[in-house]
Amino acid sequence: MNMRQLVVAFFQYPAIIAYILIAIVAAVVSGLYPTSALQTIAAVASSILLYPLVWYALHRWVLHSQWMYKVPFLASTWKRIHYDHHQDPNHLEILFGALHTTLPTIFLASAPVGWLIGGLGGAAAAFSSGLLMTCFYEFCHCIQHLAYTPKHPALVMMKQRHMAHHFHDETGNFGITNFFWDRLFGTMYAKVSERKKSPTVFNLGYTPEVAKRWPKVAELSGGVATGHPSTRIKH
Repeated sequence: MNMRQLVVAFFQYPAIIAYILIAIVAAVVSGLYPTSALQTIAAVASSILLYPLVWYALHRWVLHSQWMYKVPFLASTWKRIHYDHHQDPNHLEILFGALHTTLPTIFLASAPVGWLIGGLGGAAAAFSSGLLMTCFYEFCHCIQHLAYTPKHPALVMMKQRHMAHHFHDETGNFGITNFFWDRLFGTMYAKVSERKKSPTVFNLGYTPEVAKRWPKVAELSGGVATGHPSTRIKH
């Protein structure tokens, strides 16, 4: 896959089109309810700066949690937005999160701070920025999961670390494009040789034994798969 093919594939995902269209609407709202240039810049900057921290926190303490599958009405959400993705990282149909979970999250992570900075116009500018940041993150996520070999050293590094998160040890490298918070919290590893292979890298700790007590995800999945996706056995 070359860059042109990657871009074409990226813009075929309905979620990406939705993010861009809603970002445009939010930008129009920001223009209809303008605030000062400084406040608008601050609102946009807050969204860009907070995004890596919000993603890290959600990825580490929510998506990789051991509590969501224990709550019946959250089990299906956890399965769809992250468990399935780790079960088979190359299953591209579930590469992006579901809009009914991602849009409220992006809004809550950006708009309130924007509102505090510049009212409705600031909130809309921050939300628009958050949606565009999501597109950037998801484009890099595509690079990491699709059959594309990046040439830029930064993209190579991102792909190596994210693939290590999926195929070696899921308890580290929670960032997608930014590993500052991984460094700060001690969860970053640059080489797989720095850590032992995790036995739960594909199931996130949802083992056949765990499924006996909390069966919802297993029921929705037709069992609990163990091992590498290419040599999978369901229990």
